[in-house]
Amino acid sequence: MRSIRSCVSVLAFSLLTVMLSSCANRYDSSGPYYPADDQPGSHREAERQPAPPPPNYAERLPQHIATRDKAVLVDPNVHAWGAYRDGELIKAGLATAGSNWCPDLGRPCHTHAGTYRVNSLGSPNCKSSMFPIPKGGAPMPYCMFFNRNQALHGSGEREVIEGNISHGCVRMHVSDAEWLRYNFVNVGTKVIVKPY
Repeated sequence: MRSIRSCVSVLAFSLLTVMLSSCANRYDSSGPYYPADDQPGSHREAERQPAPPPPNYAERLPQHIATRDKAVLVDPNVHAWGAYRDGELIKAGLATAGSNWCPDLGRPCHTHAGTYRVNSLGSPNCKSSMFPIPKGGAPMPYCMFFNRNQALHGSGEREVIEGNISHGCVRMHVSDAEWLRYNFVNVGTKVIVKPY
């Protein structure tokens, strides 16, 4: 009887050891413990991470340009605009310029490179007279026309991206367009569009 109890004890001890060792392998004590749906790379793990800082568009542009005039510089290569006073950069933001190809027009839609002057200022209710084809009506809040039908203007968040997808206008966040329109740009303000 003692030998059976000894065998059972040894067997129970062995079984317990195996169970505990399997737990140790499952929950590695050398690193942090994560519940199954909280593993590194999971949606919960991502929720714990702080959001990355927003891009610094001023770092993408020259800090000084050779001009004594107020100027708005647009660089389609780095997807940024900058406001310059006396040649010094004072504010910058995300800019979405004209696309390499516009299927509805059947041609490229680049924002034309060059130096221009703002010739018309619009309100928060500014709308396109051309797009969408055929009757227009696309919102262009705080539009500032500088080259025929090309303008600086605000657009919705999904339409202002790190890419060139417009019909030729320079899209920016609505708050940036509002700031430019009411705090910086006048009729006659210089607009410099760098080549692609």
